[in-house]
Amino acid sequence: MSELEEFEAIKRLKYKYLRCIDCKEWSELREVFSEDAEVTYDKGRYSASGVDAIIEFLLGTLERTDVASMHQVHCPELAITGPDRATGVWYFHDYVVNPGEVSGGMPGHSILQGAGFYSDEYIKLGGEWKKKHTGYERTFELIRPFKEGPGISLRTRWNS
Repeated sequence: MSELEEFEAIKRLKYKYLRCIDCKEWSELREVFSEDAEVTYDKGRYSASGVDAIIEFLLGTLERTDVASMHQVHCPELAITGPDRATGVWYFHDYVVNPGEVSGGMPGHSILQGAGFYSDEYIKLGGEWKKKHTGYERTFELIRPFKEGPGISLRTRWNS
């Protein structure tokens, strides 16, 4: 594969990661990670080692069907660092609505909006790129109250 083809494969992997999180497709999300992957979100404030622990953490934060999320990445800076290794930096924007009680580290009845930069390490296993490490450092995070009422409601694909 050419370097450009490798970059496209890595981009597809990152996009799958985001889609699986926002669509709550947890079994498919497992495919994105190597078995020994690590995550360090928010400068290590939230971290997990091993694919099982990563999925468990994400389930604890985003599994509830009343919690809606949107994660987007832009402006990838990708580098092939070896025959089976690569790195990436991605600018991200996230938006999470939690209309219920506390969910993971997110306060109850709140909206989180933020941005920052993901730093990823990738490994090629069996001809496919996998996430070996992912984490982010925020440039900002805004949390504000969410309360349904006249003119304000939340509808998701799971409870429409």
